[in-house]
Amino acid sequence: MNRLDVTEKIISTKVSKGIKWSDVADKVGLSKEWVTAACLGQMTLDAKQAKIIGKIFGLTAEEQKWLQVVPYKGSLQTAVPTDPLIYRWYEIVSVYGTTIKELIHEEFGDGIMSAIDFSMDIVRQPDPKGDRVNVVLSGKFLPYKQY
Repeated sequence: MNRLDVTEKIISTKVSKGIKWSDVADKVGLSKEWVTAACLGQMTLDAKQAKIIGKIFGLTAEEQKWLQVVPYKGSLQTAVPTDPLIYRWYEIVSVYGTTIKELIHEEFGDGIMSAIDFSMDIVRQPDPKGDRVNVVLSGKFLPYKQY
């Protein structure tokens, strides 16, 4: 057994029981974005959170322990994503990455936006021409230090 096996069990149970990520997040007490990432193997849960997830998805004690292991993050199956939705994010970074970098540096100086001290909010934005996906990414600015 490994973390991927646990992730696959979570996804399988989610589908078979019709579970929504937002409902899981409500029970854990954190954002749907973070909890979904954790359930998909990208974040580490503490023992209390793992127990809640375990109850929801029928995980054994051993499977719950795998949820508490620091994962190998950022693991896509291919270097260039083939899933159309994920590829669009790749495309956004490919097209607008230099613009985002330039504007962040102009506003904040030389540094990076943290993906550790970070939050994300994904909501449906009704629009008469077709609903929109509204994604807000918020990361702490970390300046490069001189030494």
